[in-house]
Amino acid sequence: MSPAGVATRAHLLTLTCEDRPGIVARVSAIIAKLGGNISESAQFWERSDNGFYMRIAFSTSSAVVPDVMRRALQPTVEQFGLKARLTDAERSPRIIVLVSKFDHCLQHILYQVRVGWLKATVAAIVSNHRDSERTAELAGIPFHWLPVTKDSKAEQESRVLALIDETNAELVVLARYMQVLSDGFTSTLAGHVINIHHSFLPSFKGAKPYHQAHERGVKLIGATAHYVTPELDEGPIIEQETERVTHALSPEDYVAVGRNIEARVLARAVKLHVEQRVLLNGTKTVVF
Repeated sequence: MSPAGVATRAHLLTLTCEDRPGIVARVSAIIAKLGGNISESAQFWERSDNGFYMRIAFSTSSAVVPDVMRRALQPTVEQFGLKARLTDAERSPRIIVLVSKFDHCLQHILYQVRVGWLKATVAAIVSNHRDSERTAELAGIPFHWLPVTKDSKAEQESRVLALIDETNAELVVLARYMQVLSDGFTSTLAGHVINIHHSFLPSFKGAKPYHQAHERGVKLIGATAHYVTPELDEGPIIEQETERVTHALSPEDYVAVGRNIEARVLARAVKLHVEQRVLLNGTKTVVF
């Protein structure tokens, strides 16, 4: 309810297009004409290709349902060639979390959802191992054990895609899911799969990367969260963080530092995505 006692509805609008004069003024005028109040607005001009990106959070009376807003925006969408997305800011997007044996990222996401910092609903937990089955049970979340081998990868991925449809999930989160997804899977879900990995790449590939980093005397440990594409670990970056380490730390200390960073970075990336603060810009992202 607003201070005046009038029921309100919160909206999120994102748009991208070629930059032209008048876009902000026109969109703002439409919102104002419908009695809307803008609470947050951010925009970016990409000089290299004249791309324009914008995110607006605003509220209207509850009578202004999304269809009313879309009809009001349609002439402007057509005039400026906007790619626009309008959603309910109060909704709780449904996500599916894929995990293997290491569960620190999964646990952190579940905690942040539970305390309300991450406004999302975990519709299912999927794993090729059974280590997180008890975690899912305690959280009251359906657990799906889908073991995978080289010969069964296509079938297993088909089952994951079917589960996404069944649960109406909007986002797949790879919380240290130690399987390489097929090109077909990643292409089908382009812009809707987020992965986390250490930031040493392309160095220290394979097993025990933090131990390899320790052997080389690395001074910075970091993690990268990105959208998944057919190019392994090269998708558009959403969030990153680093932390300084010293020669006094053991390999196990490096692993512990890495675990903490991975969990934080992935949760922040998921939050940015579900709040529609991430707009794709080719191989990069615009993050508001």
